[in-house]
Amino acid sequence: MMPRTEYIEKLKTWKDEDVIKVVTGISGCGKSTLVNQFIQWLKSNGVDDSQIIMINLEDVTFSFKDYIELHNYIISKLDLSKKNYVFLDEIQNIKDFQKAVDSLYIKNNIDVYITGSNAYLLSGSLATLLSGRYIEIKMLPLSFKKFVSSFDSNNYYELFLNYMKFGGLPGCVNLLKSNPNGIDIYMDAIFSTVVYKDIMMRNNITDKLLLESVLKFIYDSIGSPISTKKISNSLTSKGTLTSNHTVENYLNAFLESFLIYKAERFDVKGKKLLSRDYKYYAALAGLRSYLLGKKSDCDLGHILENIVYFELLRRSYKVYVGKVDDLEIDFVAKNRDGLKYYHVALSVRDENVLARELKSLQKTNDHYPKTLLTLDMDLEADYDGITKINVIDWLLDK
Repeated sequence: MMPRTEYIEKLKTWKDEDVIKVVTGISGCGKSTLVNQFIQWLKSNGVDDSQIIMINLEDVTFSFKDYIELHNYIISKLDLSKKNYVFLDEIQNIKDFQKAVDSLYIKNNIDVYITGSNAYLLSGSLATLLSGRYIEIKMLPLSFKKFVSSFDSNNYYELFLNYMKFGGLPGCVNLLKSNPNGIDIYMDAIFSTVVYKDIMMRNNITDKLLLESVLKFIYDSIGSPISTKKISNSLTSKGTLTSNHTVENYLNAFLESFLIYKAERFDVKGKKLLSRDYKYYAALAGLRSYLLGKKSDCDLGHILENIVYFELLRRSYKVYVGKVDDLEIDFVAKNRDGLKYYHVALSVRDENVLARELKSLQKTNDHYPKTLLTLDMDLEADYDGITKINVIDWLLDK
C-alpha cells in the first residue's frame, strides 16, 4: 500500500476534533487505503481494536437494509466509556445515510470518518443537516512526485511520459510495474464503476452511449473553453441527437463523480470571475487514454496543462483560467497569500514561441509571481520577473 502521507497528516490534524471527517475522491484514488493506513496509525499510537469500528459499505458482509439498521449495528459495537473511532467507507451506498451520521455525531466519545466517491455526499440534505459539522478532505490521484517514488528508476523523463499517459491511480502504478497490458482492463473496470454506480444509477440515466460520447468530447477538449451548447451542437452534427439540457445534466454528473473538474475564468485586471466558457480537466489521464485511444496523444500541450492544473489543486490553491484583455493565462492560482500566475508550454526554444507565451504574463501589470512551465531541459531562466522552469523539476519540487 502506497503511503498517502499528505492525507494521513490531515486526518491526524483533525483527529478527535468535534467535526465529521469527510474524505471524497474518485473511485480508485485510494480512499479505502488511506482509511486503513490511518487505522494502523491509530493502533500504533495506543488505540485498541475494540475502539475502532470499520465498515466498508461495498463489502457484502455489511448488508444493511437502511440507515436505521446501520446506526443500530454501530451503536451495538460502541463502548462509550472510551473514545470510539467510526469509519464508514463508501457511505453513499446507504440511502439517507446522513441521518445515521448525524445521530452518531451528537453522541459523546465518537469520532466519525466517512468516505465517498461522489460529491453528492456534500450536497442537498447532507449539507443542510450537517452544516458546520464536517470538514472535507479532497483526495486526488497520486502526484508525479509520489508516482516517481514508486519506481526504482531515476529516468524522470521516461516516467513522466508514462504519467502523462496513465496518470496517478495507485492501481495503474502497480500494473505499470507488474502487468502493463492489464491497464486497459483495469481502466474499463474503473469506468464501469464510476459510470454505472456513481452516475447512471444515481441520476436515472439510461443512455450509456450518449453519456460516453459526451465524456469523450470533454476529454478530447481538455484545456479548451467549451459550453453545453458547443457539445450538444457538435454531437448532433455527427448524428448523435441530444439537447443542451441533457448535456448540462451529464456535465454535472461527471463533476459530482470527480471524473472532471471545472476551471472558471478570472479577469486578471478586473480581479473578478467571468461567467461563461469554462475549461474542464480530466482527473484520470489513464481513463482519457483508454477512451480516446491513439487520439489521446495528439495534444501533449493540453495534457501537460492538465497535469499542472491538478498539481496546483494538490498544493491547496483555488485554480482559475486567467484572462488579460484578449489574451489568456493558463492558470491563476489563489490562496490566502494572494495570486500566482502559471503559463504552460511544451517548448519555448523558438524565440517567436517564447515571445508569444510570455505576452499574457507580461500584461498582468502587477507584482504577483509569474511562472512559465515547459518540458525544455534547459536551466531555469528569468525574463523580467517571469521565471521559466522545467515542469518535471517543478513537479518534483526541485
